Amino acid sequence: MKSFILALLIPVCGIAQEKLTLARTLEIAVENYGSIRAKRYHSEASKTLIELARRTNLPNVNLGLQQDFGTVNGQNGPLYGFGGLAAGSSGPALAEQNWNAGFGALYLTQVNWDVVTFGRNKKRVTVAEHTAQKDNEDLQQEIFRHKIKVAAAYINWVTAHQLTLSFTRNVQRADTVQQVAGVKARNGLVPGVDLSMAKADLANASIAYSRALDQEQELLNRLIELMGIEPADYQPDLSLLEKIPSRPAFQGDLSQHPELRLYKSLIRLNEEQTALLKTQYYPAVSLAGVFQTRASGFGNGYIQDQNDFTSGYFSGINPTRVNYLLGLGLNWNFTQTYRLKKQVSAQELTGKALQSEYEMTDLRLQTQLKTAQNKWSNALAVYEQVPVQLTAARDAYLQKSALYKNGLTDQVSVSQALYALIRAETDRDIAISHIWNALLLQAAASGDFDLIENNL
Repeated sequence: MKSFILALLIPVCGIAQEKLTLARTLEIAVENYGSIRAKRYHSEASKTLIELARRTNLPNVNLGLQQDFGTVNGQNGPLYGFGGLAAGSSGPALAEQNWNAGFGALYLTQVNWDVVTFGRNKKRVTVAEHTAQKDNEDLQQEIFRHKIKVAAAYINWVTAHQLTLSFTRNVQRADTVQQVAGVKARNGLVPGVDLSMAKADLANASIAYSRALDQEQELLNRLIELMGIEPADYQPDLSLLEKIPSRPAFQGDLSQHPELRLYKSLIRLNEEQTALLKTQYYPAVSLAGVFQTRASGFGNGYIQDQNDFTSGYFSGINPTRVNYLLGLGLNWNFTQTYRLKKQVSAQELTGKALQSEYEMTDLRLQTQLKTAQNKWSNALAVYEQVPVQLTAARDAYLQKSALYKNGLTDQVSVSQALYALIRAETDRDIAISHIWNALLLQAAASGDFDLIENNL
């Protein structure tokens, strides 16, 4: 039986394992968890798009160069280049087809700049900035939510480990009682049923221990998953359950809660997107400039003399004509105003929906905060009664054990005392975890994770 008890204790204390504190757990989780890393990349991408929006305001400068070889037969008649499909063969409309071919070239620089957009360019940058702010708030909200999940998982794991230790001591006590009952039964001092009851108590304690160990291992694996790292064995920091966290002080202002801040950023982004849509009601004033040079292997007398051409490459690509153009234009899609009205209305309704969700979330957090405050008070009241229960259970067990060794009581009394003691010990372990969970619930409701970190 002693070898069996030793085998039970090996997973708990026989292997050196790295101690994992809550602070270190949170640091690893924030650095490695997949959803946080993804949102961090989204946030960085949004910041990059701000500079893209600024560069969109720059003029468009197009450089073109082409060199072609072909015929220049012209024909009188209308033509429209649907889809941009047309060839620019510039030549005379001769009486019949000919296959004279030469080189031609076009060198072009074109500038187009929307200099007046009635605030459209500025709003485009503002929308990009608010999008980046929204993505950053989304990242902070994800970090906050994940910290709450990790802290809850850690508290549950350390509590499960403490329960496993309590059940380990219970197995040792039950084994001691079983050994005493065995000696007394072999000497005829107690009936054999006492030994059977002691063995049953030991078996029950061993089963409870195995279940507690299984729960602890399951919670550790869940915690490791939230940390985003490879599975490994760790030891929790039991000092977390050796102290009572300080009473949280909250002023009742939820406006800085990460979830509400995210909704605020969504509302502001929607407002700026609506303003950007409205700027499309107005026209755009553009400056245009073109500078081009052309070359051709066909001479200026080709209409009268179809032999006035050359098929030489360098003769065909050498520029001989230069043109430039400067222009100021106004472009206004008048019917766009009619279409945009519905889009603006839809955007405004989206803003009202976001405002309603903000108000609903604020009310939910207020209710959760009140619940968390109640849980804190109730958990503290329970914890204050635990020492009384634990002291009484220990004294009763010591008394019944001593009386049984001296033949002054029966095995039933010892079993009852053994059960009362393990119940008191588990109540103690759970009571302190309830206080931490109540504090965690208040941190989640108030949006202030410092309530946890200041107690580590």
